[in-house]
Formats: sequence, structure tokens, C-alpha cells
Amino acid sequence: MRLKTKITLSEPELVHAILEKDKNGAEALYDMYSSSLYGVIFRIVKHQEIAEDLLQDTFIRIWNSFSSYDSSKGRLFTWMVNVARNIAIDKTRSKEFRNSTKTEDIENNVLIVDKQINTEINPEIIGLKDLIEKLKPEHKIILDLVYFEGFTHVEVAEKLDIPLGTVKTRLRNAIITLRKVFN
Repeated sequence: MRLKTKITLSEPELVHAILEKDKNGAEALYDMYSSSLYGVIFRIVKHQEIAEDLLQDTFIRIWNSFSSYDSSKGRLFTWMVNVARNIAIDKTRSKEFRNSTKTEDIENNVLIVDKQINTEINPEIIGLKDLIEKLKPEHKIILDLVYFEGFTHVEVAEKLDIPLGTVKTRLRNAIITLRKVFN
């Protein structure tokens, strides 16, 4: 078995190789900076698989937009860290990411509670879906959008074209109604 040797270039050599779209430049770029950029991304998204995907996206963006790098404005590493950071932040702001982390948080909390009280909670058995269906339509739609679709209060207000205060009041009333049933 032959081990692949890592390619290391000076920063000017690396910049030149990447501008020339040289394969060795791409390999050196990855070998020299992948672990550092992965660390930056992982600290932001806190999920290994997502961080690995974003690292790949980062290198693709660096490779494709390298002509926008200006060495007079800063070091190559600083520019690449900003690219990685922006990609990671954009991901955390995406609705898909927010929804997936909300779902994971809920699942983790349910598992913890389940282990603590040693029971399994099934929404069908306690009739949660039936209870939600019995809410006033204006309360139900807001509850669905906020808790099941991951919209923020502001997004719900915009989507339904109602004031933000109305969204918050209706959501609060829906929760109070559900709370009365469980107490």
C-alpha cells in the first residue's frame, strides 16, 4: 500500500496554481486547508455530516470564484475562512436547517423524557391530533405554521398578512387552550 504524499505549496505558488486551474493546486489547497476550514464550519453548524457537505461546497466555491480573491486585501487563508464561514452561516439561516435542528431537538428531548419516566408517548393515543383539529381555525393554522412547519412569528405574519401581535396572541391562546386540556 502506497501512501499519498501531501502537496504543500507556498501561498504565491498555490494562488498561481489555482488561477491556472492546475490539478496539483486543487490537491494542495485541500491538503493544506481542509482540516482548518472543516473546524470553522463545524463550530457553526455543529453537525458532522452537514459540516462535511459544506466543506465540499466551500472548496467548490473557492475553486469557481477564485478570480475574486485579491491578495492585496488579505491572506488566502483569511479569504477562504470567510467563504467557509459565510456558507456555514447561510446554511444555519436556511429554513431546511432550522427545521431539521428543531426536529432533532424535539426528538432528543422526547427520548430523554421517555427514558426518565420509562414510557412511550404516542400522539395518537393521547389524541393530540384530534385536539389540534378542535382548535379555532385561526389558532390551528398559526400553530401548524410555527410548530410543525418551522416558520418564525414574523414569517407567519407576512404569510397570513396579519399583524405580528395578532400572530403572537393567537398562538398564545392556542397554547392556553391545549394546556387546559392537559392540566
